[in-house]
Amino acid sequence: MAESFAEADLRRMVETYSPMLLRAALTRVSTPADAEDAVQDVFLRVLTHAPRFRDREHEKAWLLRSALNRASDLRRRRRDDAPLDEVQDAAAESPDYGPLLSAVRSLPEAYSAVIHLYYYEGYSIKEIARLLALPVPTVGTRLSRGRERLRSLLKEEEA
Repeated sequence: MAESFAEADLRRMVETYSPMLLRAALTRVSTPADAEDAVQDVFLRVLTHAPRFRDREHEKAWLLRSALNRASDLRRRRRDDAPLDEVQDAAAESPDYGPLLSAVRSLPEAYSAVIHLYYYEGYSIKEIARLLALPVPTVGTRLSRGRERLRSLLKEEEA
């Protein structure tokens, strides 16, 4: 049986964007399983709502924003639902991503998203602004402030 256009399009999106979306979601949640849940939810939403995209850049931006938002939602829900001892146990069991990625993940969401997209995904400030639907100066400010916070966090860890 031949795939429908929607199924073929979804398959292409999953194959093309999954790794990037997982990395982005990991900046917001504490476990790879939560990142996978966030990304899976995004693709399920694509399947059930069939959003229309102007072009591939719009598609990519929508998927990225959706994954970041869904990961943030999962993090808030996990934090609100779990007793404190369970949260501490989960944090202790989560894999060690190294001090730099751990520091990036501990930043406020506005900073971690632009730091991740700039350094880990290689996007320019203009591209990040377009992906996140933000003004270019806002992205530049968040990148600068995020760097300062990272420096402070990393200096604290060294001491």
